[in-house]
Amino acid sequence: MRSALLIFLGFLFCVSADSALAEKRVALVVGMSNYRQVPRLANPARDAEAMSALFKKVGFDVVDSERDLGISDLRRVIREFAEISRDADISVVYYAGHGIEVDGTNYLVPADAKLLSDFDIEDETVSLDRVLKALDPVKRLKLVILDACRDNPFAKTMKRSVASRSIGRGLAKIEPAMSDTLIAFAAKAGAVANDGDGQNSPFATALVKYIAEPGLDLRLAFGRVRDDVLKSTANRQEPFVYGSLGGQTMALVPQTAKPADPEAEARIDYELAAQVGTREAWDSFLASHRTGLYANLARAQNSKLSAAQQTRIKADDARREAEEQAAQKAAELRRQLEEQSTRQTAEAKQKLSEQAKKGLGGSAAPGCRTGEKGTGRSQTSGRACPATGGCRAAASRGSQTSGYCGCPASGRTSQARG
Repeated sequence: MRSALLIFLGFLFCVSADSALAEKRVALVVGMSNYRQVPRLANPARDAEAMSALFKKVGFDVVDSERDLGISDLRRVIREFAEISRDADISVVYYAGHGIEVDGTNYLVPADAKLLSDFDIEDETVSLDRVLKALDPVKRLKLVILDACRDNPFAKTMKRSVASRSIGRGLAKIEPAMSDTLIAFAAKAGAVANDGDGQNSPFATALVKYIAEPGLDLRLAFGRVRDDVLKSTANRQEPFVYGSLGGQTMALVPQTAKPADPEAEARIDYELAAQVGTREAWDSFLASHRTGLYANLARAQNSKLSAAQQTRIKADDARREAEEQAAQKAAELRRQLEEQSTRQTAEAKQKLSEQAKKGLGGSAAPGCRTGEKGTGRSQTSGRACPATGGCRAAASRGSQTSGYCGCPASGRTSQARG
């Protein structure tokens, strides 16, 4: 059951990933370097080339890359791109070159523009509004990136047909009326962008670095672009983004779909076995999963448990051996103490016996009877009994009873009187 659920979830993930990758993404890239009436711009052609390569690399379906277009060609290209974008999910226009703002309206300046008078603006340029109208049918994201905020040389020579007509420095702030639309300027409204000293402008360099990062929302991407440009220009140039998007993540490149994990089920079972942590649990796991990463990990866990068990067995054996040795030493000590106690008792008894013998030896010889305590001699003969070495008193001292001193060895007795 769990395997079926995992397969179903993997299928849904793959379907969603495939649908994201199946979105139609188109881009128009225009670079204007070779202006005929004003000095040449070095970076726009290289910046446009870098952006075209980026869009192709991340799999855009259409990348129309154009260079140094005149007014008629620029209008034609925008018209054709409007048709390409009609069924697109994501459409991007990148323009690098000169731009001009007149009376609050922004215009893109083609390579053949002369702009001798402000009256020529509508004839010799293409308005940003026309570009936005070309993207109107796009389903999910309309993105216009303008690296056109350079100091405009046409403004210095252009005649004013109406004295009150305003020709601004850089581009004018814009609030797009269409939803899901972003317009990114290389510098905020009224400011001038820097071409930089490198192969590409600071703005183009940061764009290539961030905007096509898989899964990265464009609002975050342009925030990182802003930070990089501020840093590289010592805070002299600040890119700016106008427009708004919805609450969902909007990335030019969807998050790369990760392949289904072939060991997803093994990983779940491994985690369950690890919670139990016994050899039986690991053996049960290995019975179901004999090969693979988690099988090897399970065998390692089993080896660890076996080693720990062997360590415990050795520790128990060492403890029992130590206890047995301690018990043997205790028994040996008790035996020695008992022997010592027995020996001391015997010696004490022997001493007491000897003392008793010495005390009795001064009164009568053992084995003899006498009528007077302490003589040990027969009152008749005056000799001690050789066999017994003393006499036993027949009567207490001072009594008038008579006693006999018998010598067991001789069989003789003598009568003694008190």
